[in-house]
Amino acid sequence: MTRIICIVQARTGSTRLPGKVLKPLVGRPMLAHLIERLQAARMLNGIVVATTHLPQDRPIVELAEQAGVMWYTGPEEDVLARYAGAAEMAGAEVVVRITSDCPLIDPVTVDEVVRFYLAHDYDYVGAGVGSGFPRGLDTEVFSRSALQRAHELARDAASREHVTLYIYRHPELFRVASYPVPQNLRHPEWRLCVDEEDDFRLIEIIYRRLYRPGSIIDIRDVVRLLEAEPELPLINAHVRQKVV
Repeated sequence: MTRIICIVQARTGSTRLPGKVLKPLVGRPMLAHLIERLQAARMLNGIVVATTHLPQDRPIVELAEQAGVMWYTGPEEDVLARYAGAAEMAGAEVVVRITSDCPLIDPVTVDEVVRFYLAHDYDYVGAGVGSGFPRGLDTEVFSRSALQRAHELARDAASREHVTLYIYRHPELFRVASYPVPQNLRHPEWRLCVDEEDDFRLIEIIYRRLYRPGSIIDIRDVVRLLEAEPELPLINAHVRQKVV
């Protein structure tokens, strides 16, 4: 059986919204909600929170322990090395990459992207920028061997920071595909990730309206809410995504 490990990159040193992963969201750190949502995915054999060696990120390690998931510490800037180390530590054969600023990550989408990857002969499958999904449902699935090859070959700073950049920019070396977005989730104009304060404002409203302790918010309920109240996505519509 293929060992599928989700690795979540997380640190407190965000430049635009420092400490956002530990920011309280309806009484719990944002990262705790993200982990809870990933634990609802059925295709994962384990979750690793990959953070840095820095003392300021020790609370992230403690949160991972409290949540009952694995953790790994590595370089702050060389996130590719951090992923390679975390994948080795966890014995991953397939890696699912999730970033910690996506507190509405959809476990059903994660499972479907993993199934799509397993059903085809690809090195990498992405469901993210340009796919038609809202920002914040970004899911990437790739082989451990592709990750290791990228780790060995990538030299530029951007490729070391943005883990999969080298893979999808080199289709001559890797078999790359995009996951086809379901029509009911096709809202590329929405931002459900957290980079700035206004992003968090929207997420907080969604959680206050829809979250019930003991269960996770169904992404379909989020879609219904934002379609019914189109003024809500305008809260953070002005936020520009960082371009690689």
